[in-house]
Amino acid sequence: MIPPQEASARRREIEDKLKQEEETLSFIRDSLEKSDQLTNNMKLLFERGKESLESEFRSLMTRHSKVVSPVLILDLISGDDDLEAQEDVALEHLPESVLQDVIRISRWLVEYGRNQDFMNVYYQIRSSQLDRSIKGLKEHFHKSSSSSGVPYSPAIPNKRKDTPTKKPVKRPGTIRKAQNLLKQYSQHGLDGKKGGSNLIPLEGRDDMLDVETDAYIHCVSAFVKLAQSEYQLLADIIPEHHQKKTFDSLIQDALDGLMLEGENIVSAARKAIVRHDFSTVLTVFPILRHLKQTKPEFDQVLQGTAASTKNKLPGLITSMETIGAKALEDFADNIKNDPDKEYNMPKDGTVHELTSNAILFLQQLLDFQETAGAMLASQETSSSATSYSSEFSKRLLSTYICKVLGNLQLNLLSKSKVYEDPALSAIFLHNNYNYILKSLEKSELIQLVAVTQKTAERSYREHIEQQIQTYQRSWLKVTDYIAEKNLPVFQPGVKLRDKERQIIKERFKGFNDGLEELCKIQKAWAIPDTEQRDRIRQAQKTIVKETYGAFLQKFGSVPFTKNPEKYIKYGVEQVGDMIDRLFDTSA
Repeated sequence: MIPPQEASARRREIEDKLKQEEETLSFIRDSLEKSDQLTNNMKLLFERGKESLESEFRSLMTRHSKVVSPVLILDLISGDDDLEAQEDVALEHLPESVLQDVIRISRWLVEYGRNQDFMNVYYQIRSSQLDRSIKGLKEHFHKSSSSSGVPYSPAIPNKRKDTPTKKPVKRPGTIRKAQNLLKQYSQHGLDGKKGGSNLIPLEGRDDMLDVETDAYIHCVSAFVKLAQSEYQLLADIIPEHHQKKTFDSLIQDALDGLMLEGENIVSAARKAIVRHDFSTVLTVFPILRHLKQTKPEFDQVLQGTAASTKNKLPGLITSMETIGAKALEDFADNIKNDPDKEYNMPKDGTVHELTSNAILFLQQLLDFQETAGAMLASQETSSSATSYSSEFSKRLLSTYICKVLGNLQLNLLSKSKVYEDPALSAIFLHNNYNYILKSLEKSELIQLVAVTQKTAERSYREHIEQQIQTYQRSWLKVTDYIAEKNLPVFQPGVKLRDKERQIIKERFKGFNDGLEELCKIQKAWAIPDTEQRDRIRQAQKTIVKETYGAFLQKFGSVPFTKNPEKYIKYGVEQVGDMIDRLFDTSA
C-alpha cells in the first residue's frame, strides 16, 4: 500500500503534466489557427492577384485590339499580285510593349494560375475584331461605289499617303463586261434594234451586282490574310496545346459570315434562274473561280481545326458548282424554248435579243472556261468525270456551247416563220446567223466550238448564203416583168399592134410598181453589218440594173405609147440609186 504522502505527490505530478500538455495543445491549437488564417489570407491575396491579372489581360486586349482598316487590308491582298519585290505589309495587331505584357500575363496565368479562362477572353475579343475588319472592308466597297457613282477598286484612293502604294486590285466586272461587249458589237455594226425575248437582257444591269461580287471576292481573300496574321499573334500568346482549338473558335464568326453570304449568293442565283435572269447567275462564276483558287491557302490556314470547320468551304464550292451547272443547263433550255411571239419580233428583221443575249452569255464563259467546264463535269456520273482533266472539261464546255448554238438556230428558224414575208424572214435569219458568226470569229469562241464541231464556221457561212439567195428571190416578181424569157418576140420595123403595145405598157408598169413597192418596204428593213448590207445591195443592184437596162434598151425607143414618161419613169442609174437606199431608214 502506497503511503498517502507519496500518492498525493504522484497525483500532483500527473496534474502538472496534464496541465503542461494542455498548455502545449492550446499553443499548438492557437498556432494552427493562426497558420490557417495566414494560409487563407495568402490564398485570398493570390486569387485577387490572379483576378487582377485576368482583368488587366482583358483590359489590354480590349483597349489595344483595333479593327484593320480597309485600305490596309487591300494593300495586304494586292501585295500577292505584285511582281516587283516589295516589303510585306505588316499588321500590328497590338503595340509591341502591350504584346509583351500580354504574353507575360498569359504565361503566369498558365504556369501559376492554372487558369484557362483568359483564352476565352482572348478569342472573343480577337474574333470580334476579325469579323468587324472584314465587314468594314465590305462596307468600304459599298461606300466607295455610292460616293463615286461607279464602282471601282478602292485599293488606291486618290489621296493616300499613310500606307504603301500598291496597284489596284483586279476587278472581275462580270456584268459590266457584258455591257461593254454589247457596245463593242454595236460599233462593229453587228447589233441593231433587237427584238424582244423572255430572257432578261444583260445590258443595263445594276452595277451593284459588280460591287457585291467584288466585295465578296475581296472579303474571302481578306479572311485568309487576316486569319494567317491572327494565328501568328495567337501563337505568341496562347499555349501551344490550346492554339488550334482557340484559333478554331476565333475564326468561326468571320468564317460563318462568309459562308452564309456565299449561300445567299447561291440562293439568289437559284431565284434568278427561275426568273430567267441569267446575268445575275454570272456572278457565281468569278466567285467560284476565286474560291477554288484560294482553297489551298484556306486549307493551310485551317489546318488543325475541327472537321466541321474545314468542310465549310468545300461545301460552298459544291453548292456553287451545282447551281452553276443548273444555270448552264437551264439557259440552254431557255434558248430552245423561248416563245415565238409576234410582238417580240423585230419589225425590221434585225438581230433578235435572244441571239445577242445568248452570245453575250457564251462570251462570259470564255473568261471562266475552267470554272464552267468543272461545273459541267461535276454533274457527270461517268467514271471519266471523277478525275476529269482540263481537256475533258474543255470538251464538255465545247459540247455545251454547240448545244446552245444549236438550240438558238432551231429557235430562230421557228421565229422566222412569224413573218408573213419570206424575204423579211430571210433577212432576219441572215442577220442573226451573221451576228453569231462574226461574234464567234471576234472571240475565242470559234476555237472552243471547233474542239467538238470542226465545220461550224463553214456551216454558218452556208446558212448565210442560203438566206441571201432566198431574199433575192423576192425581186423576181420585179425582174420577171422585164426578163427576156417572158417577153413576146417583136419583128423589127413592123408596126406594133394594140395588143403588143399593151404588153409593153404592162411590163413597164409592173416593173415600176414592183420596184417602188419593194423599195418602200425593204427600205424599213435593217442589215446592221455594213459589209453585208453593201454586198447584198450591190448584188441586187447588178441583177436589176442589167435586166432593166436590157429591157430599156430594147423597148425604150419603141413607140408603144403617146406618153412614154408615164411608163419609162426611171433610168438605169436611178434604179441603182433606189436599191442603194434599201435597209436604210434614214435615207
